Amino acid sequence: MKAMILAAGLGVRLRPITNTMPKALVVVDGKPLLQHALEHVKRYGIHDVIINVHHFPRQIEDFLGVNDNFGLSIVISDESDELLETGGGVKKAAWFFSDGEPFVVRNVDILSDLDLNLMMRFHRTEDPLATLAVRDRETSRYFLFEKENTLCGWENRKTEERRISRECGALRNFAFSGIQILQPDIFPLITESGKFSLTDLYIRLASNHPIKGFIDTSLVWRDIGKIGS
Repeated sequence: MKAMILAAGLGVRLRPITNTMPKALVVVDGKPLLQHALEHVKRYGIHDVIINVHHFPRQIEDFLGVNDNFGLSIVISDESDELLETGGGVKKAAWFFSDGEPFVVRNVDILSDLDLNLMMRFHRTEDPLATLAVRDRETSRYFLFEKENTLCGWENRKTEERRISRECGALRNFAFSGIQILQPDIFPLITESGKFSLTDLYIRLASNHPIKGFIDTSLVWRDIGKIGS
């Protein structure tokens, strides 16, 4: 199993801290966020990791070098020329996932002890195009699922935007946990180019392809994307 750590963001919500460093190196509970993310995937037997970078990329590369990549095989996906957002970043890294196996994509700015092995078993059993870890928590943006946890849409309660991919019955809303498992089969279906979000991709694909929600009940989950988190 391989993984991608999404670490290219500008960290706007963490300014002024991120005026001089990448979000991935912001220290929380005594460790940089990137170290937390790498130790999380390593705990579940993942040793091959690709990390996308854009904001102060050299700092991330130096941090990994000083720490001997934390004993992992790490490749950098350089987005210095253009920040590609989550979808564009994953698309650029498609070559790394050419083994045909499902892979984990994880945001760098969350703290989580989600059991990735349990989530992978769910993914292999359900066999969707993608599995999204979701929690029952308060937020402004929600993925919308039918009773069998198949993705049907998305809504932003702050802006009142609502997008439905296909006809469904009663809908349940869950908040994204920042962790997903994807099938490499998704890459030929990506018609978007340049910068685009994974959320937009999922909503488009959910009309014709199964995308599942995995209910995240892990004890540790924190969004460190903004000051005071």
